[in-house]
Amino acid sequence: MAVISDQTARGAKPRDRAGGRTRSRAGGLPLLLNAVSVGLGIAVWWALALAGLKLPTPPEVVAQAITLIGNGTLGKDVLASLTRVLIGFALGTAAAIPVGFLMGWYAVVRGLVEPWIQFFRTVPPLAIIPLAIVLMGIGEAPKIFVIFLAAFLACVISTFQGVVNVDRTLINAARVLGAKDAGIFARVVVPASTPFILVGMRVGLGSAWATLVAAELIAAQQGLGFRMQNAQLYYDLPTIFVGLISIGILGLLMDRILLTAERKLTGWQERR
Repeated sequence: MAVISDQTARGAKPRDRAGGRTRSRAGGLPLLLNAVSVGLGIAVWWALALAGLKLPTPPEVVAQAITLIGNGTLGKDVLASLTRVLIGFALGTAAAIPVGFLMGWYAVVRGLVEPWIQFFRTVPPLAIIPLAIVLMGIGEAPKIFVIFLAAFLACVISTFQGVVNVDRTLINAARVLGAKDAGIFARVVVPASTPFILVGMRVGLGSAWATLVAAELIAAQQGLGFRMQNAQLYYDLPTIFVGLISIGILGLLMDRILLTAERKLTGWQERR
């Protein structure tokens, strides 16, 4: 039996290495497909522009991007927009997670808070802009508040749903073993809800970027949304495309950071 076990242990290593190579190849395939997809997208865009559709060609957009980078305009706009999104998203997430936990854990809190959450979910954050201007003026506060609201509403529902969906068997088992509410919450509810929270954060991040352009309608002097709206007045399509692509790239990078965090924090989950 010892010999068999030893042979099995020795034989497991090549299979592990082979499995590692297989996973490595499988991990490289999505990147290759992503690159092919981006290349095809640019080719279709270029073909539509050459076919007479009122679109700037990729070289025109690249040339405009180089110009905006060279004179410092794009860097200042990216910094202004990124600051607004990060502050609004961070505040929205920081508020949404405890509110979602309280709603899911305590029926009284749920009954008091849920009607207001559902009410504001039906009101687009953009519709809050006039009220935000009246109450907060035309500085940075209303811009950040609108982004905060978009991120908060997306994340709070996901967090609440995560707490509600925790398997009651796990909670009951923890109670039988003598765990108190605080221990159950920390050791059972929070880990089980983490995947929902991270998905809510990713959705909230998308909502924050989607709200940015409208938020920068509020007397902004810098920002990607402001630059795109200003370019619209002069029919400056290359600048509009530079803004769109910049927002897309920044949003994609931030989403990938959250996705990496999700994989690290939820490594115990089975994945397909």
